Amino acid sequence: MLLDLQRKCAVFILAGGEGQRLAPLTLHRAKPAVPFGGVYRIIDFTLSNCLNSGLRRIYVLTQYASTSLARHLRNGWNIFHGELGEFILQVPPQRIHSDRFYAGTADAIYQNLALLQDERPEHVVVLSGDHVYKMDYAEMVRCHEEHKADLTIACCAMPREQCTQLGVAEAADDGRIRGFQEKPADPQPMPEDPSRSLANMGVYVFRTEVLVQRVIEDAREDTEHDFGRNVIPQMIERDRVFAYPFQQDEGRTASYWRDIGTLDSYWAANMDLVEIVPEFNLYDRAWPIRTFQPQHPPAKTIVVSRHGPTAVTNTLLSAGCVVSSAHVNRSVLSPGVRVREGSKVSESVLMEDVDVGAGSVIHRTIVDSGVQIPPGTQIGVDLGQDRRRFTVTHSGIVVVPRRAVFE
Repeated sequence: MLLDLQRKCAVFILAGGEGQRLAPLTLHRAKPAVPFGGVYRIIDFTLSNCLNSGLRRIYVLTQYASTSLARHLRNGWNIFHGELGEFILQVPPQRIHSDRFYAGTADAIYQNLALLQDERPEHVVVLSGDHVYKMDYAEMVRCHEEHKADLTIACCAMPREQCTQLGVAEAADDGRIRGFQEKPADPQPMPEDPSRSLANMGVYVFRTEVLVQRVIEDAREDTEHDFGRNVIPQMIERDRVFAYPFQQDEGRTASYWRDIGTLDSYWAANMDLVEIVPEFNLYDRAWPIRTFQPQHPPAKTIVVSRHGPTAVTNTLLSAGCVVSSAHVNRSVLSPGVRVREGSKVSESVLMEDVDVGAGSVIHRTIVDSGVQIPPGTQIGVDLGQDRRRFTVTHSGIVVVPRRAVFE
């Protein structure tokens, strides 16, 4: 079945997003390359879903600040066997069919139609590279074929107030989509639960012939060249468009899905991982999440007698971390992080090689890679002071950028 699926399907992962709402984390890297959960990049979750689903013909469409992402794909995902027809290929804008960079999600596919001519798959799976979830795409392709659909959209029920920045579908009892709104001010409620809406997850399976026709038609029109705003509403009126319900299942397809669109959602998704029983299970051997793991020694905690005990609780502690007579609670520590004597770190995300100086207090803070925090620094304690030197979100999360200078 997996080999048959691989032959039938080609995958396009949209990974060129600038991620302005994630700045300053995206000032030097594309949104899918932002570190997450200690050892991962956000794109690892989509790529792991592909690998675990048996989809191994993958094009990663890049555009903005792609160096970090390209390096990660080379180091961590150069695992496919060309002689078996497997590949992962980074594709920047070709500017062949039009003299522009990718103008939207549909335009990104339009500019790479030549790739489909080479591979000639029956179906095209179009995915976003900036969501955190586990999903068996093989089941979705099966559902797509059973419905003889031209387009199948993965959807999940979400609180209505959270859907104003998402696409919202209206589905009939047979699953066929009859209406679609992109980022509506007043999302359409679900008939069976008026407090929730059926949200578009940005996971699509297209019949190749129809996809090619629709993106060519869209390219000829004066539109935003976007699937949600332009192509999907047109297809609902003309083609067979169905919803694939992403439902709770105690196995590998548990319905945790997060669109990492803002700094607050990024912080909250990381905090989800430190719960005693997290909704999203990183330890599921039936559905492993792959990434690039640089060589680091084991994590280590040290007690320096004159500074008192070390306490690390409800925390993801990555390889190479050293915590010395410090307290760390409900935090995510990436590889190579150092927390020195007498410091307190709580509800924070520290990226690779962050060094927290002795006696510092870090609370509800995201610290980007390589930042050296001087001894005695307090961040997340006085938000008024923090706003004068760092980004502070609406919910009070402080973000310390790379190369931050402390006075």
